[in-house]
Amino acid sequence: MSPPSENKLLHSSQSTFERPSTDVDVELCAMESRDTMSAKSISSMTSHHSKCDEEHYAALKGLLVVGISSVLLTILGFVVGLSLSFRNSTAYERYSEGRRYWSQLASVTQSLARLVWVHADERPECPTEDLLAKITFCNMLVSLSVALKHRLRYEPFTHYQDLQPCIGHIPVIAHDAVIKEPATPTWWQDAGLFLGLPMVEENPRVLMKNPAKPLGNVPLEIHSACSNFIKTIIENGTFKTPGYHSMALALLSQINDILNGVDRVLNTPLPLAYSIAIAQITWVYILVLPFQLVDRLKWVTIPATIFAAYIILGLAFIGREIENPFGKDVNDLPLDSFCMQIRQDIDVIMSQSPHLMDELVKRDDNEVLYPLSRLGYGALASKSVDEIRSLLRAKMQISSDCKTDVSASGL
Repeated sequence: MSPPSENKLLHSSQSTFERPSTDVDVELCAMESRDTMSAKSISSMTSHHSKCDEEHYAALKGLLVVGISSVLLTILGFVVGLSLSFRNSTAYERYSEGRRYWSQLASVTQSLARLVWVHADERPECPTEDLLAKITFCNMLVSLSVALKHRLRYEPFTHYQDLQPCIGHIPVIAHDAVIKEPATPTWWQDAGLFLGLPMVEENPRVLMKNPAKPLGNVPLEIHSACSNFIKTIIENGTFKTPGYHSMALALLSQINDILNGVDRVLNTPLPLAYSIAIAQITWVYILVLPFQLVDRLKWVTIPATIFAAYIILGLAFIGREIENPFGKDVNDLPLDSFCMQIRQDIDVIMSQSPHLMDELVKRDDNEVLYPLSRLGYGALASKSVDEIRSLLRAKMQISSDCKTDVSASGL
């Protein structure tokens, strides 16, 4: 049995090294209102958690410095930069290629509509019939662009508001298809889409899978109808010049190339192996990043890592966002505007009479010798050919003098 003095000394030593209790009464804190919590209790809780954070930070720091070399940051940074550069350059190439195809479609439809509108004659015995036929052809070119827009958005039917009135008379297969509407997203799907979570996105091809009846290919069927129209006006003699025949067929061939080109862009995404590898490398870099920065940045490691992750993931999501340029997102191509522009351009072509030149030449406000003279057609029609040619030589001299003056002034 130890002496009382030893027991007392042992008890004193234990009490000296005994850690004070810092337990928090969870039930009591939960019952108290946030508004009635005293500043003293907040201060004590903050002080307690600060001390714990310092201890955890010190322990974590020791693990980090020993566990991972800072050389990994440089190596992974290079690999991540190379991967994101490859992903974004590939995605932007698809975006740019899609824009080029739509620009080419606008140009080809304008040229084909103008060629038929101006150079296809209207027979004297049935001018109204021929005129309405040409209007129908020009409208089919507009319908082709609208149908292509819906096909690129995985909308294979014909009941859409901007398409149905234009192709109701064209016998396309999709008229008899069973219409399926996309499922209404639930609230958690809407929240996931708002947060950009890819796992909640619905497969856009779901409407095209296992159809009850064939869906066909609406743009291709409209293109075939346009080819039939060219064949008809060649056979009935209203489209006479052989050179125009070749031009029209070449333009139709270009439209077919455009249809195949946009289909290739849509259905040839980045290979899945690349997508998975780039995503894994990016996340590994982000997860390892704080372990590399903690020795130098101390507590600034947390906001610095968040900021770096925001930039890196932002670049990764940009590449994913523009990989399919034909959707309805804000970063996709404005296909609705493109279709509207094509419609407006073709309407402008049809607003001009094919025989407009006969009316334009003989107008009094046709100042054919401007800037030499502001006389109109009526005043110059009474002059001889030699007089008009003499005036043209004088006009050439005035134009040369004006060019010399502009060059001397440095403009």
